[in-house]
Amino acid sequence: MTGKERREQLLVVGRKLFAEKGFEGTTVEEIAAQASVSKPVVYEHFGGKEGLYAVVVDREIRTLLDGISVALAEETTSRGLVEAAALSLLGYIETSTDGFRILVRDSPPGQPNGSFASLISDVATQVEHLLAAEFKIRRLDTRTAPLYAQMLVGMVALTGQWWLESPKFKKTEVAAHLVNLAWNGLSNLEQKPRLGRDS
Repeated sequence: MTGKERREQLLVVGRKLFAEKGFEGTTVEEIAAQASVSKPVVYEHFGGKEGLYAVVVDREIRTLLDGISVALAEETTSRGLVEAAALSLLGYIETSTDGFRILVRDSPPGQPNGSFASLISDVATQVEHLLAAEFKIRRLDTRTAPLYAQMLVGMVALTGQWWLESPKFKKTEVAAHLVNLAWNGLSNLEQKPRLGRDS
C-alpha cells in the first residue's frame, strides 16, 4: 500500500472501532491489529489514537455540514428550509450511522471539537443566517435567530439520536413530525403531518 492508501485504511478501521467501542474503549493495539500493521504505523500516520480520532470526527462533521448546506441552498420557501434541514440530518444518520454514533459520543479530554454540543453549534451556525433573513421578513427580532437555530437543530439532532436506536418510523415520517412541531408549534399541531406543505 502507498502511504495515502495506508492512511485511508487506518481511518476506515478507526471509524469502525470508534463507532463500536467509543474513543475510550478503542486501543491503538486494536486499530493496528485490524489493519494488519504494527502500532508504530498508526503513530507514524496520526501520532496516536487522538490524532486518528480527530481526523475521523473532522471528516464526519464536514460531511454532515456539507450535506446540510447543499440541502438548504436548494430550497426557497421557509417551510422548505426547515424540511430540508431535518431531512438532511436524518439522511446523514441513516446513511452514516457509524459516523453519527461517533459524533454523539463525548469527545476525548482536551479536544475542543467533535463533541455532540460542538456539532450542534456548527450546524446551528449554518441555519442561523437563514432564520435571521426569515425573521426580518416577518418583522421578528433578528437577534433571537441564533437562539431559534440552536433549538431547531438541537430538536432534530436529539430526535435523530433517538430514531437511530428506535427506528420505528420512516425517515420522512420523523422529518414530517419534526417539521410539524417546529413549524406549527404545540398549539397548532396537525393530526397527520406530511412534508411538502408551505404556508
